[in-house]
Amino acid sequence: MPGVSFTGDRRLLLVVALIVAVLNTCVKPVLIVLTLPFLLITLGLFTFLMNAFLLWMTSELSAAMGLGFHVEGFWAAFLGALVVSAVSMLLSMFVSQSDTHRASGKS
Repeated sequence: MPGVSFTGDRRLLLVVALIVAVLNTCVKPVLIVLTLPFLLITLGLFTFLMNAFLLWMTSELSAAMGLGFHVEGFWAAFLGALVVSAVSMLLSMFVSQSDTHRASGKS
């Protein structure tokens, strides 16, 4: 994706993924509470801006740690956040379907 790059060692990509997971686990719930009025007014579309902010924050933390992950600007962060949201939605649908099959006894 243009504007989102990774130039480090592949093993460092796991550290970047860990940073994303920690930010989504710790920071995102706080952001949701703080921006609840905007989320309600925009019917949840403000979530895309929050995800872009978290992706940019990951880039800044990665740069500070020398990991090689970089996001160039708002639009790159926004488009990257859309891709991350789409992949996350697809994975959650896949996981929920496999959980449904296990609960019903199907394979």
